[in-house]
Amino acid sequence: MKTGSGRATAKIILIGEHAVVYGQPAIALPVASVPLTATLTPTTDGQQVVTSSFYQGSLTAVGSSRFAAIATLLRRLLTFFGAPHAGFHLTITSALPAERGMGSSAATAVAVTRAVYDAFDTPLAAATLLNWAAQSERLLHGNPSGLDAATASAKRPQWFIKGQPPLPLALPTRGSLVIADTGIPGQTKAAVAAVASALAANPAPTQAHIAAIGAATRRAAIALADSDLPALGRELNVAQTHLVALGVSHPRLARLIDAATAAGALGAKLTGSGQGGCMIALADSPAAAEQIRAAVTAAGAVATWQLNFAESEARS
Repeated sequence: MKTGSGRATAKIILIGEHAVVYGQPAIALPVASVPLTATLTPTTDGQQVVTSSFYQGSLTAVGSSRFAAIATLLRRLLTFFGAPHAGFHLTITSALPAERGMGSSAATAVAVTRAVYDAFDTPLAAATLLNWAAQSERLLHGNPSGLDAATASAKRPQWFIKGQPPLPLALPTRGSLVIADTGIPGQTKAAVAAVASALAANPAPTQAHIAAIGAATRRAAIALADSDLPALGRELNVAQTHLVALGVSHPRLARLIDAATAAGALGAKLTGSGQGGCMIALADSPAAAEQIRAAVTAAGAVATWQLNFAESEARS
């Protein structure tokens, strides 16, 4: 085993969250300016040590911490390579806020898997990477779609349908996206379970909301291909209406969405699981995006990011 490294990025779901769990499409964007890296360094003392912002200490002492799913993934990877007791120091450096719908857990799984494969000097196919990451995501989130891992490991926007290979999409030639953090952790497992409960208790209306989000996502893909920002914004607003009806929004999200809309956003919605986390707002230019960032900050956003489509690595 040699020193191995792996990288992943933040992601935001442009449109399609929750509905994607039930076979509808979703579109997600990697945010390369918000990276996560993992470095696995072999040691000779037999100790297995982790240093990260969300867990520091021995792998054996992880217990039920937020790092537990990644720890299980790491043990399985080492066992796969025939080195379950190998000594190492795993360092994870992340610019992603945890539990904000930006794919922190999936990015960690992707980066750790890449680091282990690199440490054992073994090629890693995309499908194999996603299979490993899915193991960790299932432990943490219950019934995830797989979208987070697919996007965290990609360089371009992803069209995703559960159970099918993701397809790369192009970004518009202009416009910007503002991402704003409510400061409240998203509740992925609870939100996914809430939609499942609603589907069981009230199948017809819940399925109608899910189908409507799917239809909006399909129209959004056409708007993306045409660089039709007003049309894309309308579909973001449609999706938000149905996400609210599914019970996965939050008053803090609503406040930021209202502020973005008042500041001229073409469309705004929650991103990710909801019940906290982040929202996104579409702007027709970087300058307009700056005005929206100021507005959502004044409305209580604790952090903001800006993705300018014409400058994004995701265009390549």
